Amino acid sequence: GCVLVVSVIEQLAQWHNSTVKAAMERLCTYIPGKYQIICHKEMNADVVCHSLKLCKQDPGQPLCHLYTPPKKKIHVYANAILSHQSSGKIFTGFSAVCAFPLLDNLCEKIKYVIRNKLPFEDFDGDKFSTFPTLRGYHWRGRDCNDKNITVYPGRRPVNWDVESDSNCNGIWGVDPKDGIPYEEKFCKGADSQGVVLLGDSAGAHFHIPPEWMTVSQMSVKSFANLPMAFTDELDWPQFSEITGFLNSTIGGWTDSLYLRLRRRNRCNHRDLQNISQNGGSSGNLLYLIKSLARNQLLDNPAIVIYATIGNDVCNGNRDTLAHMTTPQEMFSNVVQALRYLDSRLPNGSHVILTGLVDGRFLWDNLHDRYHPLGQLNRDVTYSQLYSFLDCLQVSPCSGWLTPNETLRNLTSERALQLSNILKEIARSEKFAHFDVFYMDFPLRQTAEEWSKMGGEPWQLIEPVDGFHPSQIAAALGTSVTWQKVLHEWPQVLGKENPFNDQIEAIFKDQGGH
Repeated sequence: GCVLVVSVIEQLAQWHNSTVKAAMERLCTYIPGKYQIICHKEMNADVVCHSLKLCKQDPGQPLCHLYTPPKKKIHVYANAILSHQSSGKIFTGFSAVCAFPLLDNLCEKIKYVIRNKLPFEDFDGDKFSTFPTLRGYHWRGRDCNDKNITVYPGRRPVNWDVESDSNCNGIWGVDPKDGIPYEEKFCKGADSQGVVLLGDSAGAHFHIPPEWMTVSQMSVKSFANLPMAFTDELDWPQFSEITGFLNSTIGGWTDSLYLRLRRRNRCNHRDLQNISQNGGSSGNLLYLIKSLARNQLLDNPAIVIYATIGNDVCNGNRDTLAHMTTPQEMFSNVVQALRYLDSRLPNGSHVILTGLVDGRFLWDNLHDRYHPLGQLNRDVTYSQLYSFLDCLQVSPCSGWLTPNETLRNLTSERALQLSNILKEIARSEKFAHFDVFYMDFPLRQTAEEWSKMGGEPWQLIEPVDGFHPSQIAAALGTSVTWQKVLHEWPQVLGKENPFNDQIEAIFKDQGGH
């Protein structure tokens, strides 16, 4: 964090030929000689952060640095600065915010949201909210009555919604021309069903805006979305491949399985749940899945996408291979999850198991390109970023984000083994309330489609973290997935609702509500 902030500050001064920088240079001419070291031109972000003791080198551990080290070793600068400070505990003044009596309840509530992945604001306890972030309607269909636990997206209508909208799809009331309820007229027998994603940070659509650290693009407007981004855990599920429903504001365009199902059947409006988390794997999904909101007796069926595409082989450990999920563990975890779904999903639901990605695509297409932090001075490549994160033992994937080709191949080999387990489960396991299908993660087909459009493979990867699928990849992945399901398992999508145009026309006549 420190290296990131200091890097951006230094580059902003350089980009804008800052008067602040000029003033600092003048100030340095007045500083006594023994303190002159803090003005040294070789004081890059690594040196500054080690000097402030926000970065440190543990005994027996390598010295972690993002930039090429200066001629004089980092710790020499750091020790020289710290020797003139009265106390090495520079930042001990920061106390735990949650220790304040007025904030402790709020902090506990936020911890509950993060731990259980349930909406922060949910007055009736139905797991749906009228608030967008903090696991609100960016993640699940928007509640239309947060004071009534029997009203929520995805349920079958109560008395054909004659008097009110019990399932929040916007269709209720009676047609004055013939006295037939609109919900009965337009949605009866329409194969209404929801979309549920059980996934990881790729499914939640993790994204750090590159303009936050690319000084040539930076402005006050660059940070307008910062509060929303942090209260959504740096995820953007509202633009994601499976449950996206808003026009993208982070580049590319939005296309999702939910939007396509909604176009196919307007009665599916708002019936979506993105139950994903950063770091999601087949193991921790067993806990996460309990936040699913589906009543087996009262609700519509659902299409469930099970997609933990990398974290079963990705970790930041030095001995990364030893910490990967084994085929036996994968089988056990997924079957347990499916058995839980069988106790929750209404009859007629469908589950699609998605295979793991081949992450060699990341190194092959990014390692020698410049990261947003390095574009101004051409001094930070993705290879350097990956090595920095790996040294800190916070790499999102030590097995793929590495110059070690053998390790990259072994990681992909394990990913293929786990995908084959998913394929076998889909072939052999049977459940009472849903059928199970398997599909490979469509990276190759997505890259081919993007190439036909004149794009480059690296554009399919998030530029800041160099790891997750980009907005373009998410939108194109939707198209590839839809075509496969439509041609191979058309029963999953249900029939097209012939009344869609009439529904939209009535909405427009009534002011678009």
